[in-house]
Amino acid sequence: MRKLAIGTALTGALALGVLAAPAAQADSPALTFAGVKVNHGKKIVVGTTAKVKVPVTYTLTRPADLTLDYKKNFAGVMLYRGPLAEQDSSIEPDTAPTCTTTATTATTVTASCTETLVIDPWDTLYEAADAGTWKTAGFYGHSASDVDDSDGHISLEFGYDVWANSATATIQHAAKLTVDATPEPVEKGRTLTVKGKLTRADWKKGVYSGYRGQKVTLQFKAKGASSYSTVRTITSGTGGALSTTVKAGKDGYYRFAFAGTATTAARTAAADYVDVK
Repeated sequence: MRKLAIGTALTGALALGVLAAPAAQADSPALTFAGVKVNHGKKIVVGTTAKVKVPVTYTLTRPADLTLDYKKNFAGVMLYRGPLAEQDSSIEPDTAPTCTTTATTATTVTASCTETLVIDPWDTLYEAADAGTWKTAGFYGHSASDVDDSDGHISLEFGYDVWANSATATIQHAAKLTVDATPEPVEKGRTLTVKGKLTRADWKKGVYSGYRGQKVTLQFKAKGASSYSTVRTITSGTGGALSTTVKAGKDGYYRFAFAGTATTAARTAAADYVDVK
């Protein structure tokens, strides 16, 4: 989703039909985007409503005679899906990066840059394919316009260059997981029923929907113990429902744990304490 000021010139040009015919291609600037890292190398987990701010760092090398003012021209790193020439979706920064010059030569300037991508589940993510691996690319855009028609002439010019990068980022659905053990308290040796629900963010509907057919482990930690142990693994049913039974043995905490998938983030439920009499 391009929301940069430089996109305004392109929109206007398309509306006037001035880009319908091929035009002479200006020389692309020699920009290099290196060491790209998105979200500190961590997966990006997105829920149903909250906007997620994603830090991106990289090293930008530009020609010494090219000035970036981030008004009429702009350079940064974007995320995209699909082919570079026909992107299925893209996410670009809304604001200028912060860059600090680290080296200069007679012909180039190198800077360390940090920018922020804002992922809004209502505005950026639309379909199942948006969960998974996104590619990165460096881009450069520039615009110029003369809309003073007092002399019977106006002009609009827009340029956009994109360079594919080897770095990638993973966007995942946020998940929710609950647990409830009953009855409480329970007599030793009696059957304890442990239920819960696994849901994940549905970006299209804006709600958390049941996540069916997923492996979830029931874990137990005895009172006074320092770690959990796995009791058994079950599969979520209709609506993400979870249910299993165990024999009550000692006081302790029960919880469900979901390891996550390529498209959905891991989640562990808040533990439910059971008093065994």
